[in-house]
Amino acid sequence: MAHRTSAFLKTGAALALAATTLAACDSGGTGAQSVHAVGSSTVYPFAKLVAENFSRTYPDMRSPLIESTGTGNGIQLFCSGLGPNTPDMVNASRRMKPSEFDSCVSNKVDEVIELQVGLDGIVFASAKGGIMLNLSPKTVYEALAAQPYGRPQTAKTWKDVDPALPADPILVYGPPSTSGTRDALKELVLLAGCKSNPEMKALKESDEDKFNQICTEVRDDGGYVDQGEQDNLIVQKIVGNPRAVGVFGFSYMEENADRVQGLPMNSVPPTYENIASFAYPGARPLFVYVKKSHMRAIPGLEDFMKEWVKSWGREGPLARIGMVAMPPETMQANAAKVQGMTVLTKAELESE
Repeated sequence: MAHRTSAFLKTGAALALAATTLAACDSGGTGAQSVHAVGSSTVYPFAKLVAENFSRTYPDMRSPLIESTGTGNGIQLFCSGLGPNTPDMVNASRRMKPSEFDSCVSNKVDEVIELQVGLDGIVFASAKGGIMLNLSPKTVYEALAAQPYGRPQTAKTWKDVDPALPADPILVYGPPSTSGTRDALKELVLLAGCKSNPEMKALKESDEDKFNQICTEVRDDGGYVDQGEQDNLIVQKIVGNPRAVGVFGFSYMEENADRVQGLPMNSVPPTYENIASFAYPGARPLFVYVKKSHMRAIPGLEDFMKEWVKSWGREGPLARIGMVAMPPETMQANAAKVQGMTVLTKAELESE
């Protein structure tokens, strides 16, 4: 237990946690402690690649430990406090919520650096040669909502939702409620589809809680099937059933391009260019959050952040495995955050 704990006890930020940190376990071996990151299953393969490149650049340092816990669970772990029993970083497939920031601050995690590291897309896909649907946020909402526009869900087939779609049963495999991909599905697709109804716009003004429930709660009668945090399992499910549809990150579609096909949204196919330009409705930013106070205790944490900056360009290693690069000005702004160790404020989150 000596290495990671002793480093933290040397930092002013962790002194108040001394009693609890004494129970922490060593990460093993005789070298320095490793960077520990948790979070999004979508960001996980990108973070693993950055960690592998970091280990090649700094062979004398321990390899970063990257865990796939889902965005929501990861942020909860990240915000649980400071010290060796808590992660140094969280990978997120959506932006941190103001309420989560409050949770961080209440647990003394009050200096958080936010980095946008790239873009991804919420992709609807089917098996190669399988069902082909030209979707829209409105048709997806009406197909997947537990109570579309506050009324009972009666749609059994895609044709029930839109006469232009085939009469195949609605069967969508997707992420669980703890996933950032599920949050993005709600915010980018379901809410957009729901708000196309004038009654729902009016409801938002009069009862926002009821509006959010009606617009984001998905059906649980078998039309939408929660497949856990493993996007690869969703790929397997749709490959095994040509009439099924899967929801996952663009990078997983790219990774499995020989087996799956992307479904257009508003007649716009989910391509690299369409996500980079936000022409595709499901485009979303990806983030990494870092505890600034852990910089003094974890050797290599700052260098690991710089490895992200080195990796996220259009011709960089992350783009080669499916990440969509940010516009140049966004790259510059986020690289400056690493250079200046700029901390996030709640006002920034609330201004979205």
